[in-house]
Order: sequence, then C-alpha cells, then structure tokens
Amino acid sequence: MHTTTRAFELKLHEHPQRRSIANEAHTYPYPRLPTPGRISHLAYLNHHLSLAHELWLFTQLAQHYGQTPPSASASHFNLDLGDCQVLWMRYSEFSSFSVSAPLTSNKINNEPFAQPALAELPAEWLSQLPGNILVATHAIVLPQAQSPLTVTHIARDFFAGNELIGAEIGEGAGMAYSDFQTDANGFTHYVLVDRFMGRRQAGRMLQRLFDIEGYRTLAMLAPPLAQSIAPELASADRQLAELISQISDARQADEANLLDQLTQLAARVEGALSQTDYRFSASHAYFEIVQTRLAELREVRIQGIPPLTQFISRRLTPALEHCAVVARRQRELAERVSRATLLLRTRVDISLEQQNQSLLGAMSQRADLQLRLQETVEGLSVAAITYYIVGLLGYGLKGLKAGGWHVNVEISTAIAIPIIVATIALGLRRMRRHLQRKSAAH
Repeated sequence: MHTTTRAFELKLHEHPQRRSIANEAHTYPYPRLPTPGRISHLAYLNHHLSLAHELWLFTQLAQHYGQTPPSASASHFNLDLGDCQVLWMRYSEFSSFSVSAPLTSNKINNEPFAQPALAELPAEWLSQLPGNILVATHAIVLPQAQSPLTVTHIARDFFAGNELIGAEIGEGAGMAYSDFQTDANGFTHYVLVDRFMGRRQAGRMLQRLFDIEGYRTLAMLAPPLAQSIAPELASADRQLAELISQISDARQADEANLLDQLTQLAARVEGALSQTDYRFSASHAYFEIVQTRLAELREVRIQGIPPLTQFISRRLTPALEHCAVVARRQRELAERVSRATLLLRTRVDISLEQQNQSLLGAMSQRADLQLRLQETVEGLSVAAITYYIVGLLGYGLKGLKAGGWHVNVEISTAIAIPIIVATIALGLRRMRRHLQRKSAAH
C-alpha cells in the first residue's frame, strides 16, 4: 500500500513590503573573481545623470554582446560575458561598475597593469562613460603561488618601487597591497593575494576595498568646502561682534538699522548652513561606512608596512574633524545671531510698548476733554431746548387767555421751566447711557 505525501501549503497574509525587504539583501551582489584575475573599478557622481541614461548606456553594452539588457527600473545589473563579468550598481549619490577578467601568465611582466580588465570592453562604448569620476582603480588577484614572496618584490614588480600600504585581510586568508598613487591615466592600483579565500570571499574583500576608496573619496569632498566657507564665517563673526557692541549704546533711532543688519547677517549664516549642512552630514555618514568596511577587512599587520586602517584613518580623521568644527561654528554662530536679534527685538518691542502707553495716555486725556466738552454741550442743549419749549408754552398760554381762559401766563411759565429742564436733562442722560451700553455690546 502506497501513501502519497502532499506538499505543505499555507496561504500567508504578507506585509506589502515583505518581498521587497527580503530581496533587498540581494540587491547589490559581490563579484565572483577569477584567480588569477584582473579587475577594473570606476565610481562616478550621478547628480546630473538620470537612471534612464545609465540604463540606456548598459543596454547598449548588453546589446553589443547579444545579452539581455537591464530592466527599466533596475538599480544594479550583472552582465555575464563568459570570461568577462560586468557589474553595475547605482547608489543615491554615485554609481559604480566593475569589470573582471582572467589574468594569463604572460600579462604579468614589467607592466602588470598595462592591459587592465577595462580594456576588454569596446573602446567606443568606453568613450561614452559619464564624467565626474570619483574612483578609478585597477586590481590584480593572484594566488599565493604566483605572487612575489616579499613586500620588497611586490613593491618592485607592481608599484614601481613606491612605498606600500597593506595588510593581511580576512584574518590571514589573503593579503592586500596598494601605494594609493595614480598612474598616468588617473588609476590607482591594488594587488590582492589569495591564500585560501576562494572566488566569493576574494570578491567580497576586493569590493570592500573599492567601497573604502569610494566612500573615502566622497567623505573628502567636504574639507575643501569647509576651507572655502571659513573666511565667510570669520567675516560674519566679526560683523556680529560689532553689531552686539553697538546694541548697548544704540539710540532708539538706530534700532531699526541695527535690526535690519542683524536680519541680513542671519540670512547669510543660514544660507551658508544650507550650502554645507548636507555635505558635512553626508561626509560623516561616509566616514562611518569607511570605518565599518575597514573593520570588515579583519586586518593583520604585515611587518614593515602601514596597514590600510592606519593609513586611511590618519589622513581622513583630521580632515573630517575640521569639517565637524566648521559645522559646529556655523550652528553656534547662527544661534548667537538669533539671540542678538531676539535681544534687539525685545528692546524695540519695549520702546514700542512705551510709545503705545504714551499714545494711550494722550488718547485718554483727549477722551476726558471730549467728555467734559460733551457735558458742557449737553448743558447748553438743555438750556436751548428749554428756551424754545418755554417760548412755545408761553404762546399757547397767551392763546388760552385770549380765548377767555383765566390763565396767569407769567406764573404758569415760571412753574413749567424747572419741570421742562428736569425732563430734558433726564431724557438726554437716558439716551447717553443707552448709546454707551450699545457701544460696549459691540
């Protein structure tokens, strides 16, 4: 009796980004290097270079060899040409591509880098490569059996006798050497000796060396900017000191001019900050990547030559510390300008408050005068209205008397005068109170 085993099935309700996150681990593959082999590596800024243009460029290369081109949204592309491998990767600020090819024994002569892996690609296609090159490197990977035995021989055979920098890497699995000098074409050179690394570990180690060179170069874009901004900072610092000294002795008439100068100075400082803040922050991040990649090399010192970590850190750390000092000075200067502006604004506000109080006092005095004048006018109005009403009443009483009524016109008029005055005054007062309540309600 046979039993059939059914495959386990389970419908997972995945997060929308789960697959893309899982695939991210394989986004930037390491090259698999032949041993012995040649590798050329280029890295260039892609600020003004669109992804579409780069994809078009590597599509042309793929079509030249009859291979499948990269997809329309690819950020990396691996072109397998048999003995030759091309790996392109695009990052946020730069792009890189590496070319690897086997190294035949007759290539190791007096000029070991004369025929680099880059020469395997069509010259017409190479002429279309973008500018803004940051890193240009040729490397040779040798098995230990084919490498010179001593540092002196390596320096003589591969680096024209120049002073070497290098170390055992991968805790002794290989050795990496360079003189960090550029040849006539602008390329630096590396020699990687493979003891027992294998193709994949050799690819990882060499890629780390390329990363170190690329991120080190990107980090070093900041020091020239720091040097260029230093005179502007010194000028702004002096101007701020002068303005602060003027604030304490300034008259009220000078405050507006001082405030205008402080505002312009604040704009200058903030403008400088906007120009440098990104580059300084990016350089700090790149420096941390360089340190991480150096740690991943797991260096063991070779007697007689400085290791890579020591050589790179000794040159990179002071330059980036200077950038950090300049960035800190910029922020401190911006804060000082802000405090000085706030101090002067407070002084101006106090002056304005005093002026407003004086103005309100003058308005109160005018209101009092108007009230007194109004009361005077009301008194005159009562007298005038009473006069006209008494006059009309007198005419009416005289008419009654002429009609046969027994009326004493003079006595009746005299009795009516205070009654009329009181009635008119009371009416005007009620009208004024009604208007005041109505005005207060609005």
